[in-house]
Order: sequence, then structure tokens, then C-alpha cells
Amino acid sequence: MSILAIAFPAQSAIPVAQVITSSIIASARPLLGLGVLVTFLLIFKPLLLGLLRASFLALKPRQSLEQRSIRSHLRSMLILNRMARDLDISQPNMASELRAVASRD
Repeated sequence: MSILAIAFPAQSAIPVAQVITSSIIASARPLLGLGVLVTFLLIFKPLLLGLLRASFLALKPRQSLEQRSIRSHLRSMLILNRMARDLDISQPNMASELRAVASRD
């Protein structure tokens, strides 16, 4: 340590201050980048969701109303047949009626 460090204490503190500020800036830089990314995503959220839905529809198109109706009918028929199987031992008459309802158009 020289005699000038005693005479000018600010000059000896400058390198320490530079190290501290550079470490603060180095730690704040990723946070700033993350903040910009989050802001970008929040601003363009509707656009990004629309693009995501469009790409999903391009990969798996929506079924027509007729196809959905047929699928619903098949599902209800399978449910009725499952209920008939469950009631087959305890209430055979009810099971046969459920099967008849399930076989209708």
C-alpha cells in the first residue's frame, strides 16, 4: 500500500466498486432477458395460442357433425351393453330390455 492510498482513498476504492458493479450487472443481465421474454410472451399470447391451435388442427382435423353424432351413438350403445352385462345375473329381463334399446337405430 502506498502513501497515495492514504491521501486519496477514493482511488483505492474504485477497483472494488468496479468489481461489485460488474458482478451486479452480470447477475442482472439474465433477469433482464427473462423479463423481456415473459413480456414478449404476454403481449403475443393470443397470436401464439392461435398458431398453436391452427397447427393442432392441421395435424388432427376436427370431425364433422355426422362423425361426432355416430361416435356419441356408439358410445351410448356401448354403455347400455355394459349395463346389460352387469345386470345379466341379477335382473335378466332388465338386461334384455337394455340390449334391445342399445340395438335400436
